[in-house]
Amino acid sequence: MSENENLVLGIDPGTAITGYGLVWSEGDDLRLVDYGVITTSSDESQPQRLQEIYRQLTALIQERQPAEAAVEKLFFSRNVRTALSVGQARGVALLAMANAELEIHEYTPLEVKQAVVGYGRATKNQVQEMVKVLLRLDSVPQPDDAADAIAVAICHIHSARMLSLARQAEEIEGR
Repeated sequence: MSENENLVLGIDPGTAITGYGLVWSEGDDLRLVDYGVITTSSDESQPQRLQEIYRQLTALIQERQPAEAAVEKLFFSRNVRTALSVGQARGVALLAMANAELEIHEYTPLEVKQAVVGYGRATKNQVQEMVKVLLRLDSVPQPDDAADAIAVAICHIHSARMLSLARQAEEIEGR
């Protein structure tokens, strides 16, 4: 089995800043492989900004070759303009992942908090501290958008593990 088969790309979409995190897992062992942000300038047009997100995500996926990807689902914001902009960045991220033929998983902020902290109403700081603990890091990854993307990847790893255990239990009961 290739090491990349255990590599998950997490994405926290945004037009100004899109966070990404690559987390490797095997059993209960998690390791942070890479993380960062894709930033775009407000001086550029929206299409140019989306094109830049797409270009950089495509290059990252080609370089790192993750097996799966997870992206945060859009939640409704009070600011419609922000929600639309984030939705466009999310669509571009989904397109880059789909074009790379990645298996894509989507999680709400509540699901991410539940999977990482064990509590769906956890604060952003609590999620980031658990990312640090789970990955045995000296400090919380910065900026926040990258830490959030790492949390999305961890959420998928934990969710996939629980789904696998549930399937195994069903198979045992079915025998």
